[in-house]
Amino acid sequence: MDAVVDNLGLFWTGFLSTLSLLIVSSIGAIVLGVLVAAMRISPVASLRGFATAYTEILRNTPLTLILFFCAFVLPYLEISPGYFPLAVIGLTMYTSPFVAEAIRSGINGIPVGQAEAARSIGMSFGQTVSLVVLPQAVRMVIPPLINVFIALTKNTSVAGGFFVPELFAVAKRVANDRGDAVIMVLLGVAFFYLIITIPLGLLAGRIEKKVAVLR
Repeated sequence: MDAVVDNLGLFWTGFLSTLSLLIVSSIGAIVLGVLVAAMRISPVASLRGFATAYTEILRNTPLTLILFFCAFVLPYLEISPGYFPLAVIGLTMYTSPFVAEAIRSGINGIPVGQAEAARSIGMSFGQTVSLVVLPQAVRMVIPPLINVFIALTKNTSVAGGFFVPELFAVAKRVANDRGDAVIMVLLGVAFFYLIITIPLGLLAGRIEKKVAVLR
């Protein structure tokens, strides 16, 4: 326990870094995921094809490989805003297909007649999606999205291997200094992750129950 208490400042810094990665990457993944989901249901075949390829390629590519590309290949191409922004880019790209699929599943749960009615009164595809379909799909989409963000919280630990001082990187540093307290260090890191994931899990459960009642 002393190893955790003595290095509480480092753990707190790592926790804030992990939380920042989660928040910024979540926002980016939501924005990009909504765009990809809209493209997946678009009447334009080329957009559907691009979105499908984007989703399948990134969903089936290891996160480590994506972060490696961001940390080493992008700087080689003279795109080097810093390791933290590069980690955000990698996490956003990796998470956005899962967000897109969650949103698309919610959209597919809306009766087709809703979209047809909107189109029959002259609404464009964009208006139909943004004003009719998405507002109804939001309630069904939130619980799976929260599960995606719980997974993202744990995925931020991979960024520690690419020069981002998040929780896992801090734990590795402290464990190297205090080899006699590795178990306590790992338990301390697990505690900080649970501070994020448990409330998210409880929130997802409550929202899911409310959606079930509304159905």
